[in-house]
Amino acid sequence: MEHRNNILKIENLSVSFDGRTVVEGLNLSLERGKTLGIVGESGSGKSVSSLALMGLLPKNASVSGHAWMDGTDLLTLDEEGFRAIRGNRISMIFQEPMTSLNPVQKCGAQVLEMLKAHQNTPNNQSTPMTPKERVIALFKEVLLPRPEKIFDSYPHEISGGQKQRVMIAMALINHPDILIADEPTTALDVTVQKTILDLLRSLQQKHGISIIFITHDLGVISQIADDILVMYRGHMVEQGPAAEILQHPKEPYTQGLLACRPPLDSRPERLPTVEDYLSNEEVKMKNEELADTTNNSTFDIKHSTLVTVKDLTVEYTLKKSLFGKPLQTLKGVDGISFDIMEGETLGLVGESGCGKSTLGRALLRLIDHSDGSILYRGRPLDTLNAKEMRSLRPKLQIIFQDPYSSLNPRITIGDAISEPLMVHKGEKLKEKGESHDIHNTISPLTSHLSPKERVCALMQQVGLNPDWYNRYPHELSGGQRQRVCIARALILQPELVVCDESVSALDVSVQAQVLNLLNDLKRQYHYTYLFISHDLSVVKFLSDRIMVMQQGRIVEQGTPDDLFAHPKTDYTRTLIEAIPRIK
Repeated sequence: MEHRNNILKIENLSVSFDGRTVVEGLNLSLERGKTLGIVGESGSGKSVSSLALMGLLPKNASVSGHAWMDGTDLLTLDEEGFRAIRGNRISMIFQEPMTSLNPVQKCGAQVLEMLKAHQNTPNNQSTPMTPKERVIALFKEVLLPRPEKIFDSYPHEISGGQKQRVMIAMALINHPDILIADEPTTALDVTVQKTILDLLRSLQQKHGISIIFITHDLGVISQIADDILVMYRGHMVEQGPAAEILQHPKEPYTQGLLACRPPLDSRPERLPTVEDYLSNEEVKMKNEELADTTNNSTFDIKHSTLVTVKDLTVEYTLKKSLFGKPLQTLKGVDGISFDIMEGETLGLVGESGCGKSTLGRALLRLIDHSDGSILYRGRPLDTLNAKEMRSLRPKLQIIFQDPYSSLNPRITIGDAISEPLMVHKGEKLKEKGESHDIHNTISPLTSHLSPKERVCALMQQVGLNPDWYNRYPHELSGGQRQRVCIARALILQPELVVCDESVSALDVSVQAQVLNLLNDLKRQYHYTYLFISHDLSVVKFLSDRIMVMQQGRIVEQGTPDDLFAHPKTDYTRTLIEAIPRIK
């Protein structure tokens, strides 16, 4: 990508930590006013390379090579030199706005802090504005609603998409030449993701900013990048114009990244993985054949109803009187009714804040509902006391979105998986008089095995090495940690598993592995899933039936093929149109 108009040129960049090389011999160029997309899985070296440009790597990092920006080698700067360019000439939008923003400081104050640190005033400003006026004007430019109110709001008081816009404003307040966007849309809804990408494009055209956009999703990168660089295990695998990389990828790794995204025009039996493409051509050809085969058949769904929800309402109290009386309430779930059939996967989609997770937690009685009823095999959960509910817990499990925060970092993964066995030790997994033979075939989980033997057998079943029993969560990758959470949820042989955004934060390649695993376990043991997600392409691949949720209500439901082919509401149509497609 040689070009005379390059604003940044990296030559032979290498980064190592305590002697372990994580980036080796990286070369790239960034053209003025253009967007370079850097794509790869977690651990490929994308973020580390960008942090090296800003001098933000920890002290145990060793950096070599050159990074030329207008005649200055950034890698030779000391801390004072980096402070001069950081946030001023090069700025960064981090992946997770909630952890990047100070929770005890108002949004406006945090952007003001960045402005005051550099005291940068635009040259084209004839009538100077006050710092506060500049921040509010920028809040308007990044399309924040009620900018004056958000200026005085704390991060927890605004939505995820609004927090990301605050981060964008913070990065742009000093008019940088280069903007590094590190996975800025990974955990966002498809609609919010689309608006953020549109916003970045418009800001780039207006201010002539050069952007380095880091992501693991080639669908997202196709919407914004002019050039693409693909990284794998610290090395550059492939680079070139975006259209060429996306339409005619040369390397098996790039082909695998493209193939493992759930397709919108078909429903394959299983998704190809990157490992398939890196291993051998025979496996690759087999996966291509599967990807071309539409799976119109659903799994073996029984006619019996497992869960019945009638007029379910969940309210949150926003304001109380002096004596604790609710003065203002918000309905997170508003009068919802539906059934979940035994052995099916029911997909639940909608934007953040629509009530999906609230519904999933209410279904398991992890939070209380204010009205309506939940029947499990005809038995009302509302009437069960704590002891009765505890005896039912083994049959009702949940897999959370973030595998790292839902695992105790101080206990090994083997102990984490076996913990439910210890908690429910002495309690029968089947109640008297019941005989559900669908789980009696689970050989790794038979009762004659010791708890450790059961855990090791299940670890092997979900694709984890049993030798990792004594490893800690930080020693595993994101996909491996999510498999630990899946094993922990399945160790008690549940009948209903609520998957709450359980693949949203994973790389597309790891996501494909986890989705295949969930399908394989369902085929083998007839699990019933409530699969909650904001990604319709994932839900279409996995689900037998889909419900669309908006502002606490179910606005549409149907089979995946019918819903995508003939959406009945404008909201569903908007969600489908917002899915990033390879151009």
